[in-house]
Amino acid sequence: MDDPTLTAALAHDLDAAFEPLVHAHADRCYAIALRVLGDPHDAEEVAQDALVRAYRALAGYEAARIRELRLRPWLATIVVNLCRNRVRRGRLQTTPLDDVVADGREPAAPKREGPAAVAERGADRERLAALLAGLPDRYRVPVVLRHVDDLSYAELAEVLGRPEGTLKAQVHRGLAMLRAAAVESGLEEVMA
Repeated sequence: MDDPTLTAALAHDLDAAFEPLVHAHADRCYAIALRVLGDPHDAEEVAQDALVRAYRALAGYEAARIRELRLRPWLATIVVNLCRNRVRRGRLQTTPLDDVVADGREPAAPKREGPAAVAERGADRERLAALLAGLPDRYRVPVVLRHVDDLSYAELAEVLGRPEGTLKAQVHRGLAMLRAAAVESGLEEVMA
């Protein structure tokens, strides 16, 4: 079910339509939280809490307001705010990155095949996730929302309350820091 159809259904009958919302958006809420927090347990808790908070908020909205909601950025805002609250309460387990900038090349698709290559790519993804978790919050959150959740810069501006130009610069800078850290960590072929 697409988001406009889902918001119409939520406006008509919240209880009946909330399960499809969970099925449509729970994985992306978890993915955002995981990449922002870096811990699967914390990410699961944040994703669940975000959906509970979304339900409670929707229960207090009038039908017209629900129909006008843009679900992806609205839910992303809830997840990001919950992640920020969790970070304030406890220290994240991260690998800090140096303040470095690399060139702006796009990541290349892996060229390996077979079980060993699949396992190696999985390990590379884990190492890249650790590097991402080490980015400063001002870069990590926009990179996650742009490249993990695939939000547009306009949606990023809506979620984070920052100008689009600032967010473009932060995403660029965050990706450059990731590339440089990947090179230092021996993951240059993954980021090449």
